[in-house]
Amino acid sequence: MAVRVRLRLRSKTSQETIETSALVNSGFEAESPQLLIPIPLARQLSLYPPPPTSSVIEVGTAGGPVRVFLVRETLQAWVTTGDREVGPKLVDVLISPTEEEVLISDVLAEEFGIVILAAGSGKWRFTDDPPDKVRYSERPQYW
Repeated sequence: MAVRVRLRLRSKTSQETIETSALVNSGFEAESPQLLIPIPLARQLSLYPPPPTSSVIEVGTAGGPVRVFLVRETLQAWVTTGDREVGPKLVDVLISPTEEEVLISDVLAEEFGIVILAAGSGKWRFTDDPPDKVRYSERPQYW
């Protein structure tokens, strides 16, 4: 298991709102708060086909380089748990033709205050949670 959190996403343009789980991926290094989302989710958020303001970029992955659409500052995102909500955070979106799961970049995870306690067993907490507070990973959601 990995660390996955529940996200609520709202498109700035269409106001569509969707909840999904997302993988906290510390290997997804970014210069800004970013989410990588699959095309089916992008469609539901009215982000696919990509808007004219998007650009195509190449990103490195474990499977080699992949071309994705980059749409800057297009979603508001919240982490939601049973007892609290953190956000909104304005995020850049990478729309992936190959990925099936939502991925949270290192910068966005830090902005949400997510601290991974045990990656293999999916344990985490927020930076401002009490030291003995342990949260548990959400189930994966594939698009």
